[in-house]
Amino acid sequence: MSGLVLKLAPKERVLVNGAVIENGDRRSRLSIVTPDANILRLRDAIHPEEATTPVRRVCYAAQLVLTGDTDPDEGRMPMLRHIEELSQVFNDADSRASLAEATEALLSNNHYRCLKALRGLLPREERLLAIRPS
Repeated sequence: MSGLVLKLAPKERVLVNGAVIENGDRRSRLSIVTPDANILRLRDAIHPEEATTPVRRVCYAAQLVLTGDTDPDEGRMPMLRHIEELSQVFNDADSRASLAEATEALLSNNHYRCLKALRGLLPREERLLAIRPS
């Protein structure tokens, strides 16, 4: 059996196809066998008011597709444009690999993998914004 395996901490919440599910008092492990289930750990969710930087905005857009709040076909082109814009700033090899993975995932409708690849850029973006002259 393959698929996504979620390891949840006590009382951790996860969004599965639009429904919020809360774990019980013990650690648990869930196997998601439905291939196209939309899943988002709420501890990893970016809230709208937190989408204040270029990487956070495109992560938020991918998250909206995962939660079912945006149609994947309508969100694809704007996200691809944003990823292309990010490639103008993030030009090191690791960042380019993350952006290529995000693009490939987006084109294959794997929004979770797209979000995961983009989230890897968040620490780099924070460092770049921290050293930016005021």
